[in-house]
Amino acid sequence: MVEAGTKRYALGLDYGTNSVRSLIVDVEDGREVATFVFPYPSGEEGILLDPKDPNLARQNPADYLQGFETAVREAVAMARRAEPGFDPARIVGIGVDTTGSTPIPVDRDGVPLSFHEEFRNDLAAMAWLWKDHTSFAEAAEITELAEKGGYPYLAKCGGTYSSEWFWSKVLHCLRTAPKVFASAYSWVEFADFVPAWVTGNAKPERVRRGVCAAGHKAMYHADWGGLPSREFLAKLAPELAELRDRLYDEAVPSDRLAGRLSAEWAARTGLAEGTPVAVGAFDAHMGAVGSGVRPGVLVKIMGTSSCDMTVAERAPDIPGLCGIVPGSILPGMLGLEAGQSAMGDVYNWFVSELCPPDYAADPHRLLSEAAAKLKPGESGLLALDWNNGNRTILVDPLLTGLLIGQTLHTSAPEVYRALVEATAFGSLRIIERFEEYGVRIESIVAGGGIPEKNPFAMQVFADVCNRPFRLSRSSQTCALGAAIFGAVVAGVYPNAEAAQARMTGLKDTVYEPIPENAAVYAELYELYRELHDAFGTKSHAGGLYTVMKRLIAIRDRVRKG
Repeated sequence: MVEAGTKRYALGLDYGTNSVRSLIVDVEDGREVATFVFPYPSGEEGILLDPKDPNLARQNPADYLQGFETAVREAVAMARRAEPGFDPARIVGIGVDTTGSTPIPVDRDGVPLSFHEEFRNDLAAMAWLWKDHTSFAEAAEITELAEKGGYPYLAKCGGTYSSEWFWSKVLHCLRTAPKVFASAYSWVEFADFVPAWVTGNAKPERVRRGVCAAGHKAMYHADWGGLPSREFLAKLAPELAELRDRLYDEAVPSDRLAGRLSAEWAARTGLAEGTPVAVGAFDAHMGAVGSGVRPGVLVKIMGTSSCDMTVAERAPDIPGLCGIVPGSILPGMLGLEAGQSAMGDVYNWFVSELCPPDYAADPHRLLSEAAAKLKPGESGLLALDWNNGNRTILVDPLLTGLLIGQTLHTSAPEVYRALVEATAFGSLRIIERFEEYGVRIESIVAGGGIPEKNPFAMQVFADVCNRPFRLSRSSQTCALGAAIFGAVVAGVYPNAEAAQARMTGLKDTVYEPIPENAAVYAELYELYRELHDAFGTKSHAGGLYTVMKRLIAIRDRVRKG
């Protein structure tokens, strides 16, 4: 047995939508020693909203720094209590993941504009959270320019630019908050901001930019020399072309060093000055690493939204994917990202806004228990999971949720089940898109909040997709993935794959598809595809006349047994 005083640890920081989680793990085997969650204090559950604009979602960058200090300090205190002899000086490396694209306007010193008195209440000067959809018009404009101008920039991000991504948000800021744009020397992604700030490298020219954020959200790729050309950006706005010169030329994977923990942040957290800090990446990508992603393995990070991640040595350009980026997940491999703009948020919407009082005591548990007693098809309901738009494969924020098949007898558990089924159908459509373009999916590993909390939902996913679902051993896969890169930049392992082999694993739980359920879901999925294509594509030529009647026929057959 290794003595506590000689053990080595890595620290992962996982910045989610509403909170940041710190995780201290043993680098030898990934054993989780301590974890702490810090909810962002600003706004509503950490999000700054505008009642006049439901598309707006911003955050206060000060919450990120307060979160780093508190979450790390508290995790260290917990580790001292949990492990006699624990010494924070034995934390040899730090990794960081965040949401994205969540860009922050900063001054020449890398200080967020919202830290200036002039802008402290200006929503445009805050961090533009990943699910801010205010820039849908700019996203469409970027897509149109790339398509009509023959530019290659959308080839690696699914053929359509998103309102959730970097350039559309920056362009929208220019048009709607010109004073903020003019005052911003540069813009820094959340995933780059935190490692830069705690290592004393906040000045924009010193920030080590991660290829994960750059490649998936800012159209960065080596094939065209990095970021889009000044010519392309100037056609959108001359100011964007000028901004390009104040951004970056190089973006690197997370096995590279962002810097070393500064004296200030060492004192704030209790860690050792000079501790290596890895280049940051997005939460889902780190979650894939923490779940043991490799070629043939699809990792689904299932939380408020979902991200579907895999890696491949080679892949064609795939329409509708969020990105195909070298090194964005595992260095040396292509990182492939897809996902759904809402998953748990769909369930939470129903619980928060429409849940009957009978289930209010513990709504998700009670509704799941009641819904689990229903058979597939029994309710006669079918839903589209687009309450927050569609990320993959349609890449359209101007799509909305849909529920058909309601009668005067429709119950809350039936609706809840239909919403869970809708998110599972959306996941199956993503799996099909991967396989349509030759990316093999041999197994599925699920991580995130839903696999940990909702076995009913996981069984629905297994039945709908007609594939087994395994669960990551860690319930904190994103933070674990970040910690893995902390171990790599510390030199504990030569690469991420070697660290994964020692630090990740799977639980014994397997959700196997139930054949009779899968058969009914195959019928329902045909109807889902009809709704998906009818409402989501311009070229759909079919009619919807038979959909309700076929749902009723399936319902009646299932009820009769």
